[in-house]
Amino acid sequence: MGPIRRRKLDEILIGKAVLPGGRSVAVTWGQVAARATQSGLTRPINDSWVAACCLTYRVPLATLNVKDYAYYADTHGLRLITV
Repeated sequence: MGPIRRRKLDEILIGKAVLPGGRSVAVTWGQVAARATQSGLTRPINDSWVAACCLTYRVPLATLNVKDYAYYADTHGLRLITV
């Protein structure tokens, strides 16, 4: 990412909570992804990563996209906040 795009991203993120990734999130992601694969329900990597972040930090996911995260709620206990 170039300096101009990085600056724009930094401006967008001002005042927003950002959950850091790291080893614990990666481990949770691996568990979530493996369980989905074993169940024959391969899930998108980005959705699995978002779910893993929320599960690791024990925070709910606010989304209007309930159908893409219903698996994580039903299988892993991800709490969803919807409108």
